[in-house]
Amino acid sequence: MCGIVGAVAQRNVVPILLEGLRRLEYRGYDSAGLVTINDGLRRVRSVGRVAGLAEAAAAEHIHGELGIAHTRWATHGAPTEFNAHPHVSDGLAVVHNGIIENHETLRARLQGLGYRFQSETDTEVIAHLIEHHYREGHDLLAATQAAVGELEGAYAIGVVHRDAPHQLVCARKGSPLLIGLGIEENFIASDASALLPVTQRMVFLEEGDVADLGLMGYAIYDRSGRRVERPVHMSELTADMAELGTYRHYMQKEIHEQPRALTDTLQAALVQGKIQPELFGPEAPALLARVKAVTFLACGTSYHAAKVASYWLEDIAGLPAQAEIASEYRYRNSVPNADTLIVTISQSGETADTLAALNHAKALGQTLTLSICNVPESGLVRASTLRFLTRAGPEIGVASTKAFTTQLAALFLLTLTLAKLRGRLGPEQEADYLDQMRKLPLRAQQVLALEPRVEAWSQRFAHKHHALFLGRGVHYPIALEGALKLKEISYIHAEAYPAGELKHGPLALVDKDMPVIAIAPNDQLLEKLKSNLQEVRARGGELYVFADGDVHIEESEFVHVIKLPGDHGGALSPILHTLPLQLLAYHAALQKGTDVDKPRNLAKSVTVE
Repeated sequence: MCGIVGAVAQRNVVPILLEGLRRLEYRGYDSAGLVTINDGLRRVRSVGRVAGLAEAAAAEHIHGELGIAHTRWATHGAPTEFNAHPHVSDGLAVVHNGIIENHETLRARLQGLGYRFQSETDTEVIAHLIEHHYREGHDLLAATQAAVGELEGAYAIGVVHRDAPHQLVCARKGSPLLIGLGIEENFIASDASALLPVTQRMVFLEEGDVADLGLMGYAIYDRSGRRVERPVHMSELTADMAELGTYRHYMQKEIHEQPRALTDTLQAALVQGKIQPELFGPEAPALLARVKAVTFLACGTSYHAAKVASYWLEDIAGLPAQAEIASEYRYRNSVPNADTLIVTISQSGETADTLAALNHAKALGQTLTLSICNVPESGLVRASTLRFLTRAGPEIGVASTKAFTTQLAALFLLTLTLAKLRGRLGPEQEADYLDQMRKLPLRAQQVLALEPRVEAWSQRFAHKHHALFLGRGVHYPIALEGALKLKEISYIHAEAYPAGELKHGPLALVDKDMPVIAIAPNDQLLEKLKSNLQEVRARGGELYVFADGDVHIEESEFVHVIKLPGDHGGALSPILHTLPLQLLAYHAALQKGTDVDKPRNLAKSVTVE
């Protein structure tokens, strides 16, 4: 949540800052602002999107060789210009991601020292606190180090001062921040995608680091103040990977990128032609052999992936498995088990609740940890013993699509790995599952070809206010994901239920104005599901059924069926049935005229609690 960009160079940095913010806008788009140092401190802020900030900056002829910028997802204070970052104190300016938990105590102390607050934000506390320390020695690095030592909570900050026209100081704790390296110019950002137009050389700051950047180099200091070296990485991303191309929205682009993303994610296993524990790290063979149970920790869409995996693990690997919502797990008294594998799942790897849940589990003595993530140098990956990187590429749309299906692919590989280690996966079964995985990208492409038919369905949803999604067994979490997608981007209230639960309450909601979307794979629960669908029709409900190609459900005026190409998708059926639900949500949102890529009140990487 929120996006930070900063630059120190021998050229005008405003275009760099604005382009960086544009690429980070998915992280927050309530307001935006920037500061440059050019014969003093110049600031411009605006409510709304980065395009508005660009217009304001051009109108005021803002330029400079040092600057910081921010796009905001509101936490403390409404999305107004007064609350927009950067926040200033005398000649100092700060941008901040995260939440300062002791801001009220610090605010009272600073007011007692004579500081006047102009905003409702916790961030303004940081600006005044650093400025207070700066007065003592006129050393921006030392002032920042002293100030962050007093902050409680999470932060990634960038700091500049009018007295230091080529110095950019930054710090992080609990929120991601990285340094981009150029030739006689350097940058900071909260996400690598912001800097791809200017550099692919990145240094990822560790927890508690403070960095001092200038034109010719940089220095990093750990939380104790000791100077340290952090490795330089070459990003595998390219600038055009985050471009929209010929698609209308990023969400549509990312839905159609899923066959490629699945291919890339499964490639290592398919090239080897067998399931190997080393896919999850060099220590995996010994560590995974110890596993007696699995606990998944995740939020939102990633939690739905975990729910699917819990079905797979118990069915295929014979291991007890449970999926936990990370924000709940971290605050409850759970019973630790040293032989339980803790699997954390996150697209960004910086989800605050998931990171905190992982740390909670480790504090309980559960050291068998594995992260499934799309970002190699994320906090979650660094905090876990084992890891598996999905190969989804940048996901810009706020509503997750390809990140979800690649997480499922990774979790299926984990399931097979644990099954093999437990002697529950024979050579014939292994070969069959590998064949299913090889066919998955092509089958996904065939399902996506149904888009025109799904789009036609979506026209019926534009005037609806509620929808009900039904699934059974391993497809129930897919129903949950379908409902989440619809509510996220179309603002249609949607709920998902196991179809067998209809008669235990939700059936009271069913009428002609409540569309019911059902997932109907040709599995052992199909006939049970058909009975549940009859319950809907008997109450006047209208059905929209996504069925396997070999499923017979008679169509009528109020029963609509789209059949997926081919027969049952086997164990990977949940991935295939996800795709039309994504398309349905996308086109329903188009019909309603909502902002598909930037839905109201939401942002991408949830780096605050």
